[in-house]
Amino acid sequence: MLTFSALYGIISLMKNTFPKKAAAIHDLSGFGRCSLGVIIPTLSVMNVQVCPVPTAVLSTHTGGFDNIVFKDLTDFISPCCSHYKSLGIEFDAVYSGFLASAAQIYGCLDFFSGFANTLKVVDPVMGDNGKPYKTYTPELCEKMSELVEVADIITPNLTESAILLGEDYRESLTTDSVKDRLKRLCEKSKAAVITGVVIADIADGEKDFKVCNAGYERESGEFIFVEYEHIPTHYPGTGDIFASVLLGATLSGDNLRTAVKRATDFARKAVVFTHEVGGAGYQNRDGVMFESLLGQLLQDS
Repeated sequence: MLTFSALYGIISLMKNTFPKKAAAIHDLSGFGRCSLGVIIPTLSVMNVQVCPVPTAVLSTHTGGFDNIVFKDLTDFISPCCSHYKSLGIEFDAVYSGFLASAAQIYGCLDFFSGFANTLKVVDPVMGDNGKPYKTYTPELCEKMSELVEVADIITPNLTESAILLGEDYRESLTTDSVKDRLKRLCEKSKAAVITGVVIADIADGEKDFKVCNAGYERESGEFIFVEYEHIPTHYPGTGDIFASVLLGATLSGDNLRTAVKRATDFARKAVVFTHEVGGAGYQNRDGVMFESLLGQLLQDS
């Protein structure tokens, strides 16, 4: 727990440091702890002013709920970009995630080209567990490559990395095949981080399994593997938290390796906390309980 003096010192430091600004092009789900609902508080505590650009408004996220109220905001994105440009607003980053239609790709591209000198992060939210999400049409999945090609950093999960490369999904990969996949992803973007990678290498005649987040930076040629203990459960919002911490850490000056490590550590802490505190009666669709852990990001920033 932070002492009062430590907290005061951090606050004093932050008063003398203007927050970075990030345009966050994501959906807003009212219940379920995901997308803008976790992105805004996570980045805010890392001293980043989040300017939300909602792609859709939903009553809940789409995992485990019926009769969802869904409002598509495709017509909002490009005019929002034009308004910001007319005001002379500048961003340090543009960060895109869940898109409600293929047409929204063009709105995102307007932001990326309109604010060309920013850090461009694309979380290509398309699917999980080997399958695209129900709302993601083949056209939308195909057009996602257009965003990836202008991105500085992309953060696909294992399913999304296969979709981007037009490959069949595999539950596990070897270290060499992960490196090959990362290099091919970085023929499109400058850096890529694949989350939730199960690596199965042969050691002493037997498969050695480990779970990690794996990254590659085209310019430096550096591969990054951050291993973590797998918790056999799944909560919505963990990918949004990971990408948000990665972005916040990068904007604070961390290199990609450090940013991936910080994002991995915090996302895992949130999953472990939710798993232990929620217990058997907790419904996974309620999302990851991250709120009481945000102070740790403040302390680390």
